[in-house]
Amino acid sequence: MPEIRDARILIMATDGFEQSELEVPRDELRAAGATVQLATPNGKRIRGWDEANWGRTAPADLPVAEVEPGRYDALVLPGGQINPDLLRIDDDAMAVVMSFLDRGTPVAAICHAPWLLVQADAVRGRDVTSYPSIRRDLENAGARWIDAEVVVDGGIITSRSPKDLMPFIAAIIDEIEDANPSSATA
Repeated sequence: MPEIRDARILIMATDGFEQSELEVPRDELRAAGATVQLATPNGKRIRGWDEANWGRTAPADLPVAEVEPGRYDALVLPGGQINPDLLRIDDDAMAVVMSFLDRGTPVAAICHAPWLLVQADAVRGRDVTSYPSIRRDLENAGARWIDAEVVVDGGIITSRSPKDLMPFIAAIIDEIEDANPSSATA
């Protein structure tokens, strides 16, 4: 797999994404040298959720329906409650998630974003973490839920919340640069 400075990373989100969970990975991965693009359902700017109110907008690079998963080295899914709940019922968004998973390309999901992994039936028998309120959803889908800042299992990277963003980003970089996806818990 490529070094992070040569990597192409896709972030997929819609309105209601948790502000920091999109902006911090986007900015940190770009600072590390990666090319990072944002796909949104209609290819237009989306608005974040910042703590208790609507936050800043993020410009899109392309619509989800035009994503070519083979052009990317990882998929990052920000959380928030609204964003993943809308994406998990979007056929185009789920097709993107499934394609990344089928290709064995790293998929990173934080906070409530593991709902997309549940929808894709990708957590059965895997170690994962998430925001605590969706723990039961993950367990009911067959996952082993672990209360850790980041959990990596077979190329799927999960984290709990914005307080875990730096270990989450470090795990994304490690998975991109590692030719053999790992299983680790921090």
